[in-house]
Amino acid sequence: MAAFLSNLRNVVIAGFVLALIILGIRWQQSGLHLDTTFWMFLTRWLHVICGVMWIGLLWYFNFVSTPTMPKIPDELKPALGKFITPAALFWFRWSAMGTIVLGIILASLNGYLLQGYSLDSIDSGGAFSNPTYLTIGIGMWFGTIMWANVWFLIWPNQQKALNIANKYPDLSKEAKAAAAKIAGQASRINTLLSIPMLFCMVAASHL
Repeated sequence: MAAFLSNLRNVVIAGFVLALIILGIRWQQSGLHLDTTFWMFLTRWLHVICGVMWIGLLWYFNFVSTPTMPKIPDELKPALGKFITPAALFWFRWSAMGTIVLGIILASLNGYLLQGYSLDSIDSGGAFSNPTYLTIGIGMWFGTIMWANVWFLIWPNQQKALNIANKYPDLSKEAKAAAAKIAGQASRINTLLSIPMLFCMVAASHL
């Protein structure tokens, strides 16, 4: 068991296998079909998985990594910047991409992509006449802004601040500090937006 649990790949594969077993049980009991409903469910599930990883890493950076950094001895800080943070940023940015792409696909399959992004001003009885479209639309825009921050502000500036993959070896200390500040501010904006974004995603279906 210890050898199995020490291998992350095996653990993740086992998790998906368990999910497939549960799906098989459900399939046998209720006779599921590979129709639009099933594909919407599958897309939603993958969307949630990506979203959990994205927001989890966002909150790790803001609630754990950044506040703890000043307490770390100087001789230990390079390990965080050279190994842990770049690895976390890889999963961070690609889980953000997965979340936004799957979210757009899900909204399209459910028929509210334009209604959501237009904040219920297209194909409705009047602007803001459908509270579900309005709420999910606000959440979609917050999520889109957060995704843009990840790819166009946080990731490029973290590359500079940490010299990831030795892409910016000649950058001055001042330039690195400025890049770190931009990345940090964008990350804090995303933390702020993540709370109402998650509220909108839940409220759209339950309020």
